[in-house]
Amino acid sequence: MIDKTILIIEDEEDILALMHYNLTKEGYQVIGVLSAEEGLKRLRDTKPDLILLDLMLPGISGMELCRKLKTAEETALIPIIMVTAKGEERDIVTGLELGADDYISKPFSTRILCARVKAVLRRPRRETVPAADPSALHIHELIIHPGRKEVLVEGTPIDLTFTEFHVLYFLASRPGWVFTRYQIVNAVRGEDYAVTDRAVDVQIVGLRKKLGRCGKYIETVRGVGYRFKD
Repeated sequence: MIDKTILIIEDEEDILALMHYNLTKEGYQVIGVLSAEEGLKRLRDTKPDLILLDLMLPGISGMELCRKLKTAEETALIPIIMVTAKGEERDIVTGLELGADDYISKPFSTRILCARVKAVLRRPRRETVPAADPSALHIHELIIHPGRKEVLVEGTPIDLTFTEFHVLYFLASRPGWVFTRYQIVNAVRGEDYAVTDRAVDVQIVGLRKKLGRCGKYIETVRGVGYRFKD
């Protein structure tokens, strides 16, 4: 018996039953609910090792629930695999920006489902902050508080997504170093994280825009990746 619990939040009963059956057969403890509201109630009583989250839910959407879970301290470290019928890059990128760990597009094979679940659960649990030093980072006109997930630009706080914050902290904590897109993803998410080069570029574009004139410190190294100016 695998000592892992999976919470499935899926409003289509037949798909929920299919995932429940196959993951139970693999040895997981599986909890299935039909809405985000039910999922939140279950999370008050249990802390699963992984959440399979449908994006197209009634009431609270899967995107909004992902945002809530990844910004709450008690649930931020629970891996989330998005389940989407759309398969559009913008939906996948949005979910990854919010902190989701992987995605599966409907329709999917049960073998792919089980393989993705195993791959995510194999990844070591990371602290929410990539670096070990919890002290605030002061660089140029920026102050980055890893513990509070807070960024100040010339004394003014700015609102970053889960992933934007960690990409910025990773680059800014190593000024002058050049990192490939793969290295950035690996540092923030872990190995085997399913994401495209385009998704990393989206994070950088968003960061530069939100940082205003301080966005110039994130430099593109043509043909390689990115670095934070020292």
